[in-house]
Amino acid sequence: MNIDSALVRELAELLAETGLTEIQVEDGERKIKVTRQVAQQVFAAAAPAMPYAAPAAAPAAAAPVAEVAPAAPVDAVKSPMVGTAYLAPEPSAPNFISVGQQVKAGDILLIVEAMKVMNQIVAPKGGTITAILIENQQPVEFDQPLVVIA
Repeated sequence: MNIDSALVRELAELLAETGLTEIQVEDGERKIKVTRQVAQQVFAAAAPAMPYAAPAAAPAAAAPVAEVAPAAPVDAVKSPMVGTAYLAPEPSAPNFISVGQQVKAGDILLIVEAMKVMNQIVAPKGGTITAILIENQQPVEFDQPLVVIA
């Protein structure tokens, strides 16, 4: 079989110019087929957006400093879910609780909104509110301390 290398080169150039992956030419009993493989593009899934800004990296010249997270108070009421905490039933209403206030078991302390559902967080025991560890409309994580009752 006599191969026309000039024709093959011409067909290969035509593939590159047009973006085609295959071309075939027939001339009587002679058939020439030129194909090229296209590298497959793999797209990674985008990472979910961070709900808060990532901390800046420490300068390389700085000596490493051990950071110890403050321990959560033992008697803190913790969030049962991820969501947004609200200290009042509506924006113009007063907060459910304030520091120094006496509460009874079952009193509403705050609301955590999760997936458009308002979940009341109630006092597990009676006592005095000694600390409110979150701000109004603050995103909260599962098991995050919210309120301290002593």
